[in-house]
Amino acid sequence: MKNKRKLLSNILFGIFIVLLFIPTTRSWFIRVVSFSPSITRVDERQTLADYNWNLVRLDGKKVDFNEYKGKVVLVNFWATWCPSCLAEKPSLVNLYNQYKEKVDFLFISNESNEAIEKYYTKQGYDLPTYKSLSQPPVKIRSNAIPATYIIDKNGQLVVSKVGSADWDTQKVKTLLDDLIKS
Repeated sequence: MKNKRKLLSNILFGIFIVLLFIPTTRSWFIRVVSFSPSITRVDERQTLADYNWNLVRLDGKKVDFNEYKGKVVLVNFWATWCPSCLAEKPSLVNLYNQYKEKVDFLFISNESNEAIEKYYTKQGYDLPTYKSLSQPPVKIRSNAIPATYIIDKNGQLVVSKVGSADWDTQKVKTLLDDLIKS
């Protein structure tokens, strides 16, 4: 009986490992284990020293990040080849669809326009997406993706999250509502 349980346990573990090699299963699993991001305590928040960062939209229009001073901004660094990025994307899309009139969203990817547009077309997404023309401000640089930052009107980093998260939560919505009001 003990050997049968061990064999069954090993088989189930093997199936689980194999399923993780299938991209859709991997994204689903990451989505299931993702939690709402942590909000940085007020006394621990860092402030952007500068907004000097040049970007270009997918349509070719150049944008200066200084335009976002004094606004609530969500910046998300991502890529189409990144399973964690793709796993969290639906929650970011839902958040964007609810807050796009009140919060500035910048989805940053340095992939080719073709790769991004192909992915967006397949998923039915229409998101404000940019490429970096220069280095982002030091406080929002990351060597890992996904990396997402929520910046308040005073330039404080309220959320600094590296790794996948569930962005479509009441906790995040309450935070954004409070930041918009202040």
